[in-house]
Amino acid sequence: MSRNGLLKMSELAAQSGVSAGTIKHYLREGLLGPDDAIVRTSRNMAWYAPELVGRVKLIKRLQEERFMPLKLIRGVIEADPDRMLALVELEDRILERAAAAQDSERISHTAARERFDVPANVLDRLEELEVLSPTSRGYDADDVAIIKAISRFRAGGYDETLGFTVYDTLRYRDALAPLVEEEVRLLLDRLAGEVAPERAVQIISSGAEPLRELIGAMHSKALRAELRRQRRR
Repeated sequence: MSRNGLLKMSELAAQSGVSAGTIKHYLREGLLGPDDAIVRTSRNMAWYAPELVGRVKLIKRLQEERFMPLKLIRGVIEADPDRMLALVELEDRILERAAAAQDSERISHTAARERFDVPANVLDRLEELEVLSPTSRGYDADDVAIIKAISRFRAGGYDETLGFTVYDTLRYRDALAPLVEEEVRLLLDRLAGEVAPERAVQIISSGAEPLRELIGAMHSKALRAELRRQRRR
């Protein structure tokens, strides 16, 4: 830092890890305001406030990790850059925690086939439908839970001879998608910037099991109500 703590373009690029050419593009798109963060001394020379390092990094992350166009990024940054950063940090922490937990419980394809009474062609079809998403290291904990549920369904009589197939899982996946999207939006909106990221992750983790119980109980109640309704028709 050379002039009253301000940065040259080369220094801003070095500290943010983003090329000078990309930063100049952000400037042209109006992403590095406010004006008092940039001190222009000539047509081709300017100094930049140190806080722009974080803003440049955030813009790059939103581009690369969220695939957001610059026009949309400009809108969210102008509205509340601190909140946007809090959202990104919270998302990263949640995903890191989830990935660590899931990876610690992976089992191989062979182990899954041996442990659960589910035909290989059924597992293959579930993978094709992206209901299961194994990696080269096998199935994660959520995949294992799905396989276990499929095994129990089949043991209870839900099999192909009665018309039950892997495609039935798509009904639940598609129905859950908008609910989960809304749930994530609400969680992030209510927690980001309000509590520390680690505390927010703890709150979300502690709610996972009660949420499963709540959804299961409400589903059971709705199922009985629908059966009674069908009987009265």
